[in-house]
Amino acid sequence: MTSLLTKEPAVLVLEDGSRYVGRAYGARGTTIGEVVFATGMTGYQETLTDPSYAGQIVLQTAPHVGNTGMNDEDPESRRIWVAGYIVRDPSRVVSNWRADESLDDALVNDGIIGISGIDTRAVTRHIRSAGSMRGGIFSGEAAALDAEEQLRIVGDAPQMAGLNLSAEVSVASAEITPATGERIGNLAVLDLGVKQATIENLAARGFDVHVLPQDVSFAQIQAIDPVAVFYSNGPGDPAASGDHVALLREILDERLPFFGICFGNQLLGRALGLGTYKLPFGHRGINQPVMDKTTGRVEITAHNHGFAVEAPLEGSFDSPNGYGAIEVSHVGLNDNVVEGLRALDIPAFSVQYHPEAAAGPHDANYLFDRFRDMVIATQKDNN
Repeated sequence: MTSLLTKEPAVLVLEDGSRYVGRAYGARGTTIGEVVFATGMTGYQETLTDPSYAGQIVLQTAPHVGNTGMNDEDPESRRIWVAGYIVRDPSRVVSNWRADESLDDALVNDGIIGISGIDTRAVTRHIRSAGSMRGGIFSGEAAALDAEEQLRIVGDAPQMAGLNLSAEVSVASAEITPATGERIGNLAVLDLGVKQATIENLAARGFDVHVLPQDVSFAQIQAIDPVAVFYSNGPGDPAASGDHVALLREILDERLPFFGICFGNQLLGRALGLGTYKLPFGHRGINQPVMDKTTGRVEITAHNHGFAVEAPLEGSFDSPNGYGAIEVSHVGLNDNVVEGLRALDIPAFSVQYHPEAAAGPHDANYLFDRFRDMVIATQKDNN
């Protein structure tokens, strides 16, 4: 299996006027999004199919991408979600016995516009200094557009801050995955961009996993008689998800056990009464060090987030919305960003990273066991 690389021109244009000329890769045309970088050396298929990347043009810092192709077993969702894709050196040959198609072909089939042959290190260093920003990839006929016109198109695109993308990535109707472990009960999963590996991990802990649309009501959640509720990862600004926060407050008011990851962590923070803010260039990759403050253990974790929760890192504090004592449970060691929250008076906790990481480290997989134990303990307390 081979991928025929092109010499057709393409250009990456950032909103500050920076331009990087390279070669067309994947589909042809124009795409606009927030340009971010992901530091994983492996796992590009999982990155591309992670719904959290919706609306973002993803740059791979690893220079050589595509040598293992794409397969039908590892996608995290039903399609590729990135708004665009930037690589330095796409593989000319696919060499893996599990591959079903080349990365280039997969990008074309899903209509994902990319660019190759640019200095990705230079772009990464620029974003680290200036912050994530809007950008556009122009290839095919669009590559010949006037530079000022290309920049105008980028400047007219919406900012990620204030953007709600949950409806774009969520399921249209409920989907159920039966428990594969000793059954505990029904789990309501609010699909804000859930990954397949998350569903599989929850089912393995004994939950019948009900993946529900992002606009579900509390009455509809109650109708499945859940033993707990889970908020998934997903794209967008948590400050633009007021309905999801209001729903979560109803869940917390009923003392239903709750676990949230990534976007779910930010929404728990807002439901508890805390603020969120946009990070300069976010955390994206599979090598982020985080300390579990309960154990003092440092975990290498997988991240994909551009927003974070504002909260005091030391000691406990009262929830501004009346949910009792709260503490920051995990802290990012690169920049002291809040990476986890734990409620001390209600059964609720969350983390900012991906404990189901694939590809990536499995240091944080224990969090699914912690959730299971919390649900079982709550059931015993209520009986």
